Formats: sequence, structure tokens, C-alpha cells
Amino acid sequence: MEYTEILETHDGTVKLDYAYSNVAAEIDRGIRETIIGIRVSILAMGVGLARMKENGLHKDLKFSSMTGYIEQLCAENRMERSSMFTWLSIGEAFLRHQTDLEEIGFDDSDGPSKLLFIDRALEKRQKEEVFENIKNMSVREFKAFSREKIEAESINRRRVTVRGNQVYIGRRQAITFNNKLNKDFYGYFKKVILIAGKALEEGGVLLPVRLADMNEARRFERAVYRLLDEMRGTNNPA
Repeated sequence: MEYTEILETHDGTVKLDYAYSNVAAEIDRGIRETIIGIRVSILAMGVGLARMKENGLHKDLKFSSMTGYIEQLCAENRMERSSMFTWLSIGEAFLRHQTDLEEIGFDDSDGPSKLLFIDRALEKRQKEEVFENIKNMSVREFKAFSREKIEAESINRRRVTVRGNQVYIGRRQAITFNNKLNKDFYGYFKKVILIAGKALEEGGVLLPVRLADMNEARRFERAVYRLLDEMRGTNNPA
């Protein structure tokens, strides 16, 4: 998908679509215009640099390596190499997660620097939580979020609740029941989910067993509780 943003400048309206050109010279021109302030988009420039590197387009400009191209840009514009490589990393991160970022409408106003921490956050957190926070948190907050340590047992301590036709794990919505679901089916699945939730909270384990009918279920339940008493040493002497 083409990344296009429009800004008003003293020269008129400028489209920031150069990042997705397949012509090295066009990307190069866009990057240089961004540097001198005609175009103001860190994200577009980062994507341009990333695509230049990914597709080897720097070779079309007679540079044997991407590092050589960046060093030339920095020398011409008196810029720090670290800044240019940071923008490159931002662009590479955007391309890795482009579909999800475009789905939430992520752009320059959301803070492109957050993209430097997205992979670390995804290693520790649920995908939905990461993309919600990268859109809504400040750069400082998202950086801290990506570094937070999560105890292995913390997931088991999240409470599972049912509110109407919504099932929540902690404060996050996890399941939505169809409003047209048969009342008996709804009650059955609600019971199963709450039992599973209790096990999740307490760090327990569920062992699903399929039984033939209610008569077999009643006999199985009595046998299971006797076995659990034996395993846990809670037998009451007769």
C-alpha cells in the first residue's frame, strides 16, 4: 500500500509518497528535501531509507553500500550519522509491521520514535495491547511499556468475568457471545468459561473429558473427587 501524506508548505501542497517509489533518484530526492525541511515527515523518510536499503536501490546511485549512501547524506547536510540510522531503523520497523500499523492509522503525529521499541514490546505483550498502546501512549510511556518485566504467573492472576454477552480477562474484552445464541447454549458456554477463568486465576489446569451422557457424568464426577482426595491427602477416615 502506498504511504501518502499531504502537508501545506510555503511552496504549496506536497505529497509524501516518495518513500514507495521504485526509482532510486525519486527516493533520494525526497529524503534530501525532508532533511532540509521542505518536507516534514520522519516516518516517510525512514520508510524511504528502509526501502532504499531493502531493495538495494543505493546501487543505482553508485553507492556500493547503504552506509556509504547515508554517510554522503550526512556529510552534505552536516548531520549526525546516528540520527540518520535511527530514521532508517524507524522505517524498517514500520515496514515489518506495516499492515497492523496502517490498520490503526499510525502516522507521524503518533510519534514515529515509538517504532524503535515495537519489536521488544511484541516479545513480551499481546499484539492487540501493543498496537493499542503504540497509538495512544506517549513515546516515553511506550518505551517504558516495552521494557516492563512481566512475571510468569501474572497472566494466571487476571480475573475472568462475564458482563452481558462480553467476556473480559482483567479489563480487556476477550470474547463476545452472539446475541442470537440459544439461551441453553449461552448458559453452558458461560459456565465453561467461568470454570476456565477460575483455573486461569489460580494457576490451575483444566482437563477436558468427553462423556457419553449425564448418568456417566455423575458417576465420573464422584470417582474424580474420590481420586482427588487421595492425591491431595484429604481423605476423611471412615
